[in-house]
Amino acid sequence: MSRYLDPKADVVFKKIFGDHPNLLMSFLNAVLPLSADAPIVELHYLPTEQVPHIPEFKRTIADVKCKDAKGRVFIVEMQMNWTDSFRNRLLFGTSQALVKQLECGEDYHLLQPVYGLGLVAEIYEKTIPEWYHHYQLVKKGDADSDVIEHLQLIFIELPKFPVHSPDEKRLRLLWLRFLREIDEKTKVVSDELLEIPEIAQAIQLTEEAAYTPGELAVYEGY
Repeated sequence: MSRYLDPKADVVFKKIFGDHPNLLMSFLNAVLPLSADAPIVELHYLPTEQVPHIPEFKRTIADVKCKDAKGRVFIVEMQMNWTDSFRNRLLFGTSQALVKQLECGEDYHLLQPVYGLGLVAEIYEKTIPEWYHHYQLVKKGDADSDVIEHLQLIFIELPKFPVHSPDEKRLRLLWLRFLREIDEKTKVVSDELLEIPEIAQAIQLTEEAAYTPGELAVYEGY
């Protein structure tokens, strides 16, 4: 019987989403607040280390960073334990990615949206039931009509979302179930997860047999 590894662990998360653009595209289309007429149809990976133009400024390293055919940038971070510094780090990284789109002299209309996705493996908003937290710049008092969409942050509390919810996209819930349910204790995988080809492939990539001794040593450290 296969032994599964936890996809939330750094080495497993990056093997799944950092090496397989088809899986990352399916995942991002499922969980991000993208309009129905503007899904991600193609993407390529970008260097995860963001080096600022000014050497004295701080660098950031993302788990996964990519760009789609429209020029939108997506930064994905997996965090086991919540800290306020995690929110600030994701804000800092997305802001850097927004700024680095333009070279000197380029017009601001060329700017494309940057999405920062933070997946958190613990509950940090303990007084409210909401588990999907979407932040973007809005005009105070007029949030519905005056939105600056170029920088958006999304935080998802993995332990909190309801497995069965008629108001949620099925694919979103299935991808999040994959992250929450698969780990070393998994003996039987839900048929619902296996019916989605991309999720079935991701599950296969969590099998211990897919990892080198060096990768397993890193995993044991996790």
